[in-house]
Amino acid sequence: MNPYASQLGGADPHKTIFETPEQLAQLVQRLGPDGLQRALGPGKWTPREILCHLADTEIAFAFRLRQALAEPHHTIQPFDQDAWARNYAQLDAREALEAFSSLRRWNIGLIARTPREAYAKEVTHPERGTMTFQTLVETMAGHDLNHLRQLESLAAQTV
Repeated sequence: MNPYASQLGGADPHKTIFETPEQLAQLVQRLGPDGLQRALGPGKWTPREILCHLADTEIAFAFRLRQALAEPHHTIQPFDQDAWARNYAQLDAREALEAFSSLRRWNIGLIARTPREAYAKEVTHPERGTMTFQTLVETMAGHDLNHLRQLESLAAQTV
């Protein structure tokens, strides 16, 4: 099961993952330094924390994509995003965006060069069951869209 499938709607996951770094850069510009510190509500992440989360998640996706291609019947290692987020107070939004964008370019290169037959390669997620390489790509895109929408909402409040 892909928890981010509903975020995709009919969007092309490859186009989405390719466009996300530029969309994030534009949103960071629109939000400005003050907007990067404002959360949607109590207990919600700020845009700076969302950017840190996206950079961390891109690290996880980089590993998952490569393990999925390299190993037969790979079991994905889940991570506790809230535990990882405990360190975000010390991290910079622009550095997080740079890390995300660099890792994303590397991941896009891998995805673009992956043979079509490899997209059916199965992996197991301990919490979500059997997935494929294609599901991982779709999850990346849906995850992007989820957080882009959050940032868009905050940027709209900044105007």
